[in-house]
Amino acid sequence: MTDMTDMTNKTTALVTGANKGIGYEVAAGLARTGMTVLLGSRDRARGQEAAARLRAEGGDVRPVVLDVTDPATIDAAAATLTRLDVLVNNAGIAGPMGDPPSAMSPRTLREVFETNVVGVLMVTNAMLPLLRRSPAARIVNVSSGVGSLAHHTDPAHYMSALPPSATYPVSKTALNSLTVQYAKELREDGILVNAAAPGACATDLTKDLPYQVTRTAADGAAVIIRLATLGPDGPTGGFYDDAGIVPW
Repeated sequence: MTDMTDMTNKTTALVTGANKGIGYEVAAGLARTGMTVLLGSRDRARGQEAAARLRAEGGDVRPVVLDVTDPATIDAAAATLTRLDVLVNNAGIAGPMGDPPSAMSPRTLREVFETNVVGVLMVTNAMLPLLRRSPAARIVNVSSGVGSLAHHTDPAHYMSALPPSATYPVSKTALNSLTVQYAKELREDGILVNAAAPGACATDLTKDLPYQVTRTAADGAAVIIRLATLGPDGPTGGFYDDAGIVPW
């Protein structure tokens, strides 16, 4: 079992879906700031391997088995923690790419929402008692530019010409709305809650796209790390990418 007994006096972050891709780079970046980083992974062995690589680089990174669709693993992870200051809800799935609403099965849509929206709610709610005790808690929900309704309805934006899809874009729009509602609820607690759009990066999530993606996972992690380390006067209830505010 991962030792969590010496976390009380050190800023601690939990990153879900962090054994690879953008989540891994977020964990690496937060570890470089001096935080203790809990690397969440559904697969125990992959999580342990990823955490070991980051520890070899000098980071205080510890694996945590956490499946965002499994309440038992979420509760078990929360029960081991004594402190949490930063929560990065990174775990997500794409679902079928390009399936329009008229061809989408309700079962498939539910599966995507279970990870990308319901999973965020379950993890966040399980961790809130700890976050509320933090002097400067931050929550970052990893969204996507394809969740922007403004992009899809602007004839001048390339996303307006993308094929209609009822899964990933719809789930990220819902996640953006959930982010705003958490920000409203937690503002009085001093908890800053924001959504990040890391952009299309060369990860497993984009490997089936019909074009080459050159942006790296580390590139995508940068905005997430920035939002996770906001100062006390930082924004809350916003949607951001590298260039700044993303329109809803």
